[in-house]
Amino acid sequence: MVFLEEHPAAPAAPGGRNVWRVMIIDDDEDVHSTTTFALGNLDMQHRPLEFVHAYSAGQAREMLKHEAEIAVILLDVVMEQDDAGLHLVRYIRETLKLHDVRIILRTGQPGYAPEIDAIRDFDINDYKTKSELTRIKLFTTVTAAIRSYEQIRKINDSRRGLNQIVHASTQLMALHGVQNFAAGVLAQIGDLLGCEANGVLCVQECPDDGCHELMVMASAGTFRHLSNITLTVREDQRIHEALELALAQRRNIYGPDYITLYFAGKASRDFVGFLEVKRAPTEIDERLLEVFCSNVAVGLDNVELVTHLHNAAFYDQLSKLPNRTRLVEILDATLAGPARDEATLSLVDLDHFAETNDALGHQFGDLLLVAVAGRLQTELGERVTVARIGGDIFCVLGDSAQVNPGNILALFQRAFSIDGQDVQLSATLGLVRLNEHEGSGADALKDADIALKRAKSQQRAGHFYFSRSMGVEIRERVRMMHALRTAFGQNQLFVVYQPQIDLTTRRPVGAEALLRWQTPDGKFISPDRFIPIAEYSGLIIDLGEWVMRTACRELVDLRKAGHHDFMMSINVSQVQFRHPLFLDMLKRALEDTGAPPQNIELEITESMAMEEPDLLIKMLGQIKQTGVSIAIDDFGTGFSSLSYLQRLQIDRLKIDRAFVTEITGSARGSSIAEMVIQLGRNLGLAVIAEGVEDERQAQILQALGCPLAQGFLFARPMTAAALDVWLSNDALEGAA
Repeated sequence: MVFLEEHPAAPAAPGGRNVWRVMIIDDDEDVHSTTTFALGNLDMQHRPLEFVHAYSAGQAREMLKHEAEIAVILLDVVMEQDDAGLHLVRYIRETLKLHDVRIILRTGQPGYAPEIDAIRDFDINDYKTKSELTRIKLFTTVTAAIRSYEQIRKINDSRRGLNQIVHASTQLMALHGVQNFAAGVLAQIGDLLGCEANGVLCVQECPDDGCHELMVMASAGTFRHLSNITLTVREDQRIHEALELALAQRRNIYGPDYITLYFAGKASRDFVGFLEVKRAPTEIDERLLEVFCSNVAVGLDNVELVTHLHNAAFYDQLSKLPNRTRLVEILDATLAGPARDEATLSLVDLDHFAETNDALGHQFGDLLLVAVAGRLQTELGERVTVARIGGDIFCVLGDSAQVNPGNILALFQRAFSIDGQDVQLSATLGLVRLNEHEGSGADALKDADIALKRAKSQQRAGHFYFSRSMGVEIRERVRMMHALRTAFGQNQLFVVYQPQIDLTTRRPVGAEALLRWQTPDGKFISPDRFIPIAEYSGLIIDLGEWVMRTACRELVDLRKAGHHDFMMSINVSQVQFRHPLFLDMLKRALEDTGAPPQNIELEITESMAMEEPDLLIKMLGQIKQTGVSIAIDDFGTGFSSLSYLQRLQIDRLKIDRAFVTEITGSARGSSIAEMVIQLGRNLGLAVIAEGVEDERQAQILQALGCPLAQGFLFARPMTAAALDVWLSNDALEGAA
């Protein structure tokens, strides 16, 4: 008789997935024998068991470094030492990072039990004494552990597969063009299944119209020779029949050594792929491939859309010229190379194009833009880059010998023929010599825009080159804008008041609120410098409301001090006046401060009054309903239309200081001031002169019939505290 070894080494199952591998770790050989005998002939979850044996914790450590696909470990707690099994569990979980394997602790010593913390922290499935593990209980315990292991593996495999799909989708989206995308799909399928990418990806054009040709979009591996052909039965009957079957059934088909994937397309296009595999895909593989195919179907069908979006991102859809984004890239490349030394950038702004567009229609305007683009391209030469960066703004980049005002403006000397109609256009240019430029392409474009604005402000159909001094000026404005915001937040801005005087009695009747800015080092910033910047940045809205509230509170304080007939004049900028919430700001300021509206006067400039007068008339009517008065500041400088002036609901005209200065300057110097005074009298309006600096001016104004004045002759602008003292002293002098 020949006896077999008790524990022969079991052959590895193909692929390691057709058996459940159970590892027995115990220093008692009888335990190995009885366990194998009890479970050896049983199937669990439709698979047999395969046993791996270790007789000490040390041996198990070495074996586990190499053994794969262990589903369950039956582990003796007490071996070399009393806690050898627990130390081995820590090694399995923390060092080997084997988190899927299920661990069942067994002990032959009923009095010994592992710590509760160890069972919880090291993911131990069960703990039993060897005596209580009868054949039925052992079967039940191991079956439960294998089920747990199977579920964990499925979850982890699904998670890994989904992560691969997400990664694959990201990789595929980075590919441009149908062929590159298709080749990427084959590679990603191979990665997903863990095999080489041997296969083809085809498209069936217009199946609804009866054409069933399979065009190979991409091929890989052993099928690379099939690239860029029409796949027929003669080329490869096996692949052709498999692909036709997938198309007919509109689903994925899984064979023992191949898979055929169906990608449902749109617009009469279906995609299908064939891939050789060394093993049949698992259930999880099939589910993951379904998800992958859904993602790829969208990508394949929209790859042309991606290309279109790429073009839309970098090219103007009307003229097909590079857009601003693409131009910046070209500029960056030019600035980084030797071509910058001779290159010039020019913005070309079509003059009065909006009027042409409105008069002749947008379709005509589009044709005109295309004609301009074509002329710039064809006549400036291939070495010049022409772009369209705005509605009617083109950009030209190239050698300075070609890109210069003479060459570009000459192109607009001839009319453009659109639908048989000749249209004469002119253009204004803003130019930058790149060898004088420091910065990026986007910065160069900004500099050209600055030059263009300067050119448009001086003369249409002209040009202007950007200079460093212009850049310094712009940077200074930006610096001041930031400084102004900081100053406002740190209370460096304050309000002063310049008294307004009755010329007959020489008594104060009111004051004008004026904004001032003093820096921490004691320097004053002129309002002529910071007010335009506040208007440009929009900060004037908050500043104006703050000045209004401050002046209203000062008026209330003055009335408490006994100055009841005092009028407070507040300047309102054009930006502030046109703000949609200005009327609400005014009403809230009056309500919150308690200032009487009849003692508040808003000053607007004459140029504001003449711009969009119909809207102004409506706005002034709403302001007048609050009880507030309206004055026209700087009157005489804006060439007012008297017909509109008569319709405006205003209360006072303010003679500009320039005309007050002229009163004593020449024989005819008082003519304009006299005209304003007479006009105010005829229209029933009060009149006040500003900038009165000497007694002679005051006497002439009084003789001309001007009732009120303000200026350095009477008082300089002063703080609220100083105004209160000044008015109190004036009252004492009047009483004396």
